[in-house]
Amino acid sequence: MSPGLLESARNVLAGIIDLGRTRFELFSTELREELTRLAAAIVGGLAAVMFGATGLAFGAVAIILSVEEAKRLTVTVGVAVFFLLLAVVVAWRVRRLAGLKPRPFDATLTELRHDLTALKP
Repeated sequence: MSPGLLESARNVLAGIIDLGRTRFELFSTELREELTRLAAAIVGGLAAVMFGATGLAFGAVAIILSVEEAKRLTVTVGVAVFFLLLAVVVAWRVRRLAGLKPRPFDATLTELRHDLTALKP
């Protein structure tokens, strides 16, 4: 094997390793962004649920207690039905929003696809 051919093979291998390192760095950056976004969504969502549930519970109790005794059962059932309908609407919206999110690591996968097409003869 000639020294020129060996050097050329080393350069190709070094290029491939460098390309892989770059793609791995892109992947790790996207992973960090995804984890940060997920953590913020979880903390924000839990806080919103906690405060919203507390406010709704106090509001429901206030409404039920403000009604005369004879109509409290009817109002309690109405409040429960309202909360159940609200839960269905929120669940539907969350499911719809989850379907709209772009798939994770899309940029890394796209770059790897470009690399593969560039390397194919």
